[in-house]
Amino acid sequence: MTIFIIVLLIVFGIVLLLLEFLVIPGITLAALAGILMIGGGIYLSYEHYGNLIGNITVLSTLILSVSILALALKSKTWNRIKLQTEVDSKITKDEVDDIVIGDQGLSVSRLAPMGKIKVNKKILEAKSTGVYIDEKTKVEVVGIIDKIIIVKPI
Repeated sequence: MTIFIIVLLIVFGIVLLLLEFLVIPGITLAALAGILMIGGGIYLSYEHYGNLIGNITVLSTLILSVSILALALKSKTWNRIKLQTEVDSKITKDEVDDIVIGDQGLSVSRLAPMGKIKVNKKILEAKSTGVYIDEKTKVEVVGIIDKIIIVKPI
């Protein structure tokens, strides 16, 4: 029964450390709990089975931890579960060409500082001059820089 508890403590400790390294940023309770579980499993192996089995447990835990971490950090390991889609949408120059400085429109969403506006019957993304603009507020185009429409509230 104690062998099962030792193995369980070490495996759960390694899982918690992997969660800490790969999922949860910073030093959290997962890392501390993982270290305590691994340490407890190694302590129990020394306590119940002596120095030889304790040393074997330490060595096998180190080898297992390093090999699992190396396997988890390989880029091909995560290819099956990571998102494969790419965002390739771009604003076309034609949409911005119809807009000139001085055009007036209506904010479709809140501009904080980016949001959507409706100008010349087109819904486009715009940037405010620095102030937050609430939804359904009249806006005026004050500039166009690199296809980004800059507006201010009226």
